[in-house]
Amino acid sequence: MTFQNKVVVVTGASMGIGAATALLFAKEGADVVLVARTQAKLHDVARQIEALGRKALVIPADLSKEAEVATVIPKTISHFGKLDILVNNAGIDVEGSLLNGKALQAYDRVMQVNVRAVIQLTMAAAPHLVKTKGNVVNVSSVVGTLVCKSPTMVPYFVSKAALNHFTRCAALELAALGVRVNGVVPGPVDNDFPANNGYLNLDRQTRMAGTAQGFMAQNEELGELILFLASDKAKSVTGSNYVMDNGILLK
Repeated sequence: MTFQNKVVVVTGASMGIGAATALLFAKEGADVVLVARTQAKLHDVARQIEALGRKALVIPADLSKEAEVATVIPKTISHFGKLDILVNNAGIDVEGSLLNGKALQAYDRVMQVNVRAVIQLTMAAAPHLVKTKGNVVNVSSVVGTLVCKSPTMVPYFVSKAALNHFTRCAALELAALGVRVNGVVPGPVDNDFPANNGYLNLDRQTRMAGTAQGFMAQNEELGELILFLASDKAKSVTGSNYVMDNGILLK
C-alpha cells in the first residue's frame, strides 16, 4: 500500500489506535492532520511523523464542541489544499443508566462525540473527498452489534450501533460520486481506552478472557486494517463494517 502525498485527517490521534494509524499512514508517504484534545501528546505524534519525512498538522479540538469540530476541515484545506482520507477514530464512553437517572446525560455526551461529530466532519469533508475520489473510515466497536448487559454502558452501545448504520447510509449516498465509506469494528484492543474512560476494574485478563482466541488486538493491527480500507486495494469495498474482535462474537 502507498499513500504518497495523500492528506489524511485522523481524529483521536494523540494515543491508541489513532496515533498508531497516523504513524502508519506517514510511513506509507501521507501527510497527516492530527486531531485530539491533548496537545502535548499530539505534538509528540507530530514529531514522530516529521522524523519520517512527512508533514504533520496539529489541530487541538474538543469534538464534543460543534464550533471546534467546525475548524478541522477548513484548517486542513487551508494548510494542505486538499483532503484524501478522513479517519473518524475519536470516541468516548460515559456511564449512565435508566435507574440511576443519568441515562440522558450520558447519552447526550457520548452521542455528541461518537456520532454527531462524525457526521459533522464527514459532511464538511464530503465535497473535498469528491474532488479527490477519497474515502472515510470510521472506528466503531463490536458492542454496536451486541445487546448491552451492563445498564450503565447502554449509551456507548447505542452510539456504536448508530455509527455502524451511519457508515452504511453515508456509503450509499456518496458511492455514485466515487467516495467510499467503511468502518472497522474492534473488540478489545490492548490500549488504555478502558482506563481512560473510568473502567479501572476491566483489567487485561478480563478483557482477553472475553475473546475466543484468548488475546487482544494491537493498535497497529487496527491501523493496518484502516490503511487497507483506505487504499486502492479496497476499491470495491464500501458500506462495510469490518470486524476485528478476536472472536468475541463467536462466544
